[in-house]
Amino acid sequence: MSDLDLLHFEQLKNEVQTQYLVNHTPSFDHISKWKGIDIIYFQEDLRKYAKGNISEKTFYTYFKNSPVTKLPRIDMLNILSVYTGYVSWYDFKKKHLFADEILKESEETNENLAGELEKVIENTENTEQETRKDILVQKPLKTTAENSNLQISTTDNQNTNTNKGVFSTYDTTEQKSTISIVKKYIWLGISVILAVLVGLLVFKEELFSKKFYYSFVDADRNSRINAELQVQILKENESPILYTAKPNEEFVYTTKSKTLTMVVSSPYYKTDTIQRNLETAPEKETIELKPNDYAIMLFYYSKSIKDLKRKRESLNYLISDNALIYQVYNNETYGVETMDKQRYINLVTLPSTSLENLEVIDTKNDKNNKIIMIKFKIATDEKPK
Repeated sequence: MSDLDLLHFEQLKNEVQTQYLVNHTPSFDHISKWKGIDIIYFQEDLRKYAKGNISEKTFYTYFKNSPVTKLPRIDMLNILSVYTGYVSWYDFKKKHLFADEILKESEETNENLAGELEKVIENTENTEQETRKDILVQKPLKTTAENSNLQISTTDNQNTNTNKGVFSTYDTTEQKSTISIVKKYIWLGISVILAVLVGLLVFKEELFSKKFYYSFVDADRNSRINAELQVQILKENESPILYTAKPNEEFVYTTKSKTLTMVVSSPYYKTDTIQRNLETAPEKETIELKPNDYAIMLFYYSKSIKDLKRKRESLNYLISDNALIYQVYNNETYGVETMDKQRYINLVTLPSTSLENLEVIDTKNDKNNKIIMIKFKIATDEKPK
């Protein structure tokens, strides 16, 4: 990568900005100041005209900083070039040559062959490593011919001492057999004791613990809750332990404690603290949670794409004019962004595929049952490269 490539990329960013401004009016003209709903509109436009997608993380990495110190992947450069009306990244550079710049015609072909060349080199290195291993394994076996002379013994030069003492003879076979049996049983007993101790150490939690099964149902509908629940286990002088209860499944908790205090919460149900004496509590129990009707309606209206006019009116009624609304991002540059009520309504009434990943994290109501706080995020499907 040369400095000229980085300059070409800055040119490409300017043309991307110019192309988008032809049919759109973002909050700011300069692309480095776009965020939130502006990025969502740009993602839709890129998918429409270039048949490609740019993640929010990639946008913040390469368009929020200027000048950049590295180039995006070649496939992303090609997508942005197609969006601005060129055949490829190579075609864009070819039509924007600087003074005295020579662009090799083989560059485009080399970009396509680079990946294959790397694979060939990697396979060659693996083959060489396997060959070295085979050579090391095939070591010649040592023969005992060299030491055979050292093991030859003769009695010609050896002196023998004759013991001329008188011995009394008696049978000791039975005595030795009894001692051997006693030693065998002693070692067997020690082995059994050690095995029992190891078993107690490894399985002590399972041996002395008890499992409890909890099912959570909607108090108004008397049906299982089809949403994830956050379960916090509170213990004295310890930090809370957080678990996740999966939709339509029992929450299983294993413990050897005599009491249980757990806090169950969800964006769509009111938080409830459950306390139990586990000495008398049943192993299986069904717990009712009171639904947060306003949060459920907010989720429904945010996800629905039908009857936009009625949807806007309903959201305007549910949300307080002074509500605090936060959008949480998954990138390191911008963690949280605040927005007002009307901008949130405009965002969730936008007919965009990005709203399929909208997730309400938390809500709060005032005394008049108006929503005064909303925290949400739009999850990304991008997988790490």
